[in-house]
Amino acid sequence: MKKTRPKHLALWQIKFPLPAIVSGLHRISGALLVLSIPFILYALEGSLSSAERFAAFKSCIGNPFVKLGLLVVLWGLLHHACAGVRFLLMDIHKGVDLPTARMSAKLVMVVSLVLTVVLGVVAW
Repeated sequence: MKKTRPKHLALWQIKFPLPAIVSGLHRISGALLVLSIPFILYALEGSLSSAERFAAFKSCIGNPFVKLGLLVVLWGLLHHACAGVRFLLMDIHKGVDLPTARMSAKLVMVVSLVLTVVLGVVAW
């Protein structure tokens, strides 16, 4: 009997459950945070080195694209923290049954987005 399995997996056609999406976003947000560390450290070092570099940093932060990038990094930090707490609880076998796992995944998405909006409004 010949099997008719696909030879190439089309990820964009697969409907992932929300816990899988949260897990994937946790990995993506972690990579985003690691990649943003050199830029954030460079900006911090420059803003603390002299008044002229602080003024340049301040004018750079005024750019809407830079603000959007910082907002994405802020979301990455908040999502990574919220999902990390969820995964730590799952590691000690709290919330591993399917309904609780789905509810906690929804909670992670909502809390990380709400915190991003609130902190983004407060910061800018």
